[in-house]
Amino acid sequence: MKKHFLYCCGMSLLFALSSCLPQNKVKEGTASFDYFTYSGEDDFYKENPLTKDNQFYNPILPGWYSDPSICRSGGDYFMVTSTFSYYPGVPLFHSTDLVNWKQIGHVLDRPSQLSKLEGQHVSGGVFAPAISYNPHNKTFYMITTDVGSGNFFVKTQDPFDSWSEPIYLPEVGGIDPSFFFDEDGRAYIVNNDGMDGKELYDGHRSIRIHEFDVANDCTIGRTKMIVNGGTDLSKKPIWIEGPHMYKINGSYYLMAAEGGTGPQHSEVIFRSDNPMGPFIPWDKNPILTQRHLPDERPNPITCTGHADLIQAAEGDWWAVFLACRPIDNTFENLGRETFIIPVQWTEDGWPMMTKGDETVPMILERKGVKREEPATFGNFVAHDEFETSTLAMEWMSLRGEASGLYSLTENQGALSLKCAPISVTERKTSAYIARRMQHHKFECTTRMQFNPENEKQAAGILLYKNEDNHYFLSLSKAAEGFELSLTQVDRSGEKRLASTPVNYKRDIELKVVSTGTSYSFYYSLNKGEWTSLIKDVDASLLSTAKAGGFTGSTIGMYAVTR
Repeated sequence: MKKHFLYCCGMSLLFALSSCLPQNKVKEGTASFDYFTYSGEDDFYKENPLTKDNQFYNPILPGWYSDPSICRSGGDYFMVTSTFSYYPGVPLFHSTDLVNWKQIGHVLDRPSQLSKLEGQHVSGGVFAPAISYNPHNKTFYMITTDVGSGNFFVKTQDPFDSWSEPIYLPEVGGIDPSFFFDEDGRAYIVNNDGMDGKELYDGHRSIRIHEFDVANDCTIGRTKMIVNGGTDLSKKPIWIEGPHMYKINGSYYLMAAEGGTGPQHSEVIFRSDNPMGPFIPWDKNPILTQRHLPDERPNPITCTGHADLIQAAEGDWWAVFLACRPIDNTFENLGRETFIIPVQWTEDGWPMMTKGDETVPMILERKGVKREEPATFGNFVAHDEFETSTLAMEWMSLRGEASGLYSLTENQGALSLKCAPISVTERKTSAYIARRMQHHKFECTTRMQFNPENEKQAAGILLYKNEDNHYFLSLSKAAEGFELSLTQVDRSGEKRLASTPVNYKRDIELKVVSTGTSYSFYYSLNKGEWTSLIKDVDASLLSTAKAGGFTGSTIGMYAVTR
């Protein structure tokens, strides 16, 4: 009886002592996150609920899913978007109705396909992918530009499986290549490039064409310029890019973006009797733009362009394209998103997406289609408890797979991150596992255990636009105990906006709440009891208006040795 009493007293003392100390099951120098929840809360979707089964929201892929390209094989649709310097590259989506999309993987999903991202700015890397299906050899092709290595393509006969190693095309210069497979079995590549002669002004570019040998995976002969500058050279059009070619009712159509990818963005169309030209622009171009509409309009959609046409299996025509949703037409942090719009044809055979003062609709209908769950548009919740052996498809890292920096098996049911001596300010692969911000208003929460080796190590939630613009909500060791802080990085350097000592013992929950124009940061040491660290921090730091670049903002888990 006495021994039992002493044992119980000893265990009680041990428990009391241990409760005063951090209880970590993670290794030193490691942070472990056992869940991450992202919840979209945009007002538009709350105030405008869908009232019919066949209705759906634009954008169909909210958040930074730029440069969409689409193709069809039978009743299956496949779509890709840009990833720039994030890894894996080029998300691949599948749909059977053009409305409900499911990510089935990434086209570039192994290091051998993305070996040259190291050293590139976050807005470098891989962009403007174009996906095409060649019915003559039943093969899918994805062709794209990597700023660090040039233009290349990969291919597969099963898009649900892996894609080939990159096949580079050094003779195809410029950017934005796209395949066109003609009815007679011949194939072509169209792309943006320089001029045959001298460029006449800044932004003076051309669209060029190469014939392509499908059997030998190489181009044939010399390139030919088929568009000089744009629709009307006398008006000095800029940045003709993102070309796609189609054959429709016996005519060849060349569609491209014009005006730059900002607020002056537009989509224009040309037509010819021959894929090698000459191509005549429609006299009512552009076929898609919002640049002339008043800034004060409600729920503005801007920067529309970089479109791709698709005829549905039922015969109707649609176009996917990129656009932005700025707040009050001033700034946005979501980047260029993927939208869809029905295409109408004129009596004389020209496609139109918008005309006059028509605005891009945020609620559309398609006959016989119903929103499925989990939805990729509107408000939704994404929750990950990291119980699988691989990361879910929405997660990305910078410039490489970060395989030595994170683990899903070290602590079962948790994502473990090592405090790498590499910061997200560097053009290297850091211990940052990110997902896209997809709503102006959202809430993110996570629970973390952290076992730092020293005061230089920090871990928590990162809100990231690029190397020069981000916020870091982090836990770290202090002279006595632990400290939670919010750090801002901009072009002027690093600044601590708030900090507080915390009685961290076992784990800590972190929360970020976005209103679109501001971020607020919270923490909890007792489940459900949130304490504010700092409120109403300027969100425009992460906007393209302030930070520049081609990507949107991401949010996720980050660990670093500073």
